Amino acid sequence: MKKNIYKVVSGNRTERLDVFVSTKSGLSRSYVQRLIKEGLIFVNSLPEKAGYKIRNNDLIELTVPDEPEVTIVPEDIPLDIIWEDSHIAVINKPHGMVIYPAAGHKSGTLLNALISKFGRLSAIGGPLRPGIVHRLDKDTSGLIVVAKDDAGYLSLSKQFKEREVQKIYLALLYGNPKNDSGEINSAIGFSMTDRKRMSIKTKKGKEAITLFEVVKRYKSAALVKVRIITGRTHQIRVHFAASGYPVLGDKTYGRKTVIKYGQKTMHFNRQMLHACSLKFRYPADNRLLELTAPLPEDMEKAIKELSECT
Repeated sequence: MKKNIYKVVSGNRTERLDVFVSTKSGLSRSYVQRLIKEGLIFVNSLPEKAGYKIRNNDLIELTVPDEPEVTIVPEDIPLDIIWEDSHIAVINKPHGMVIYPAAGHKSGTLLNALISKFGRLSAIGGPLRPGIVHRLDKDTSGLIVVAKDDAGYLSLSKQFKEREVQKIYLALLYGNPKNDSGEINSAIGFSMTDRKRMSIKTKKGKEAITLFEVVKRYKSAALVKVRIITGRTHQIRVHFAASGYPVLGDKTYGRKTVIKYGQKTMHFNRQMLHACSLKFRYPADNRLLELTAPLPEDMEKAIKELSECT
């Protein structure tokens, strides 16, 4: 068991207990909430709920239990490594790859490949998600940064939390947005009709901000550059589907998987969404890093075919 004691200073007086402990410890908020329920976090020697509003001079005691050893099986899966050193690695993830093992995906994940390639990652994220500080959907391709050591994890998780990481995507949309650029600012939460989907029509939505710029217009489609200020689940897909311009190939939101031009039919077998750029502070010396990944072959092919039909 590992114990830590934190003293609250005046600037934190209105913050929730789970948010405060997560920020201080680097542990995920969901894991902190679990520790609170298990009686492993105390405020002034007393148990409190996750939503307790901390106050000046509160003493918070955190006990992190020793987790049972969990083995993630290394798998020799090729990786497109954009950047690597002793602190971090940036991978250009292919579409179709899940980030870490879960129900229905016990193998073939990015984490299986990372463990095989690097041997060890930061353990702060927990035994099932070592080194993972952010995610991409299975069928979204592009850049993802992982932490090899704890210093890298704490720095990156803080940057993501404080919205300091700039994430740029390229997406092919069905239809043509009315404006050449714009902002979508609609809260996102669980759908009121289907808990497996996210929606802007929700009872408990969280702030979600998406900026976009049209790069190229085609007949019945558009290539857009997207920057997400927040990082909600399925944010880009939900926002554009709600705006009437769903991501092509997205089988969950919009379901526009085919475009017909006369006798020609184009099929989109996965969501045409690619994380093409990441900009963040390098954990070791705080310099700004900007890394890019080229479009995958299927999106390049789709853009060529759309251009020929315009």
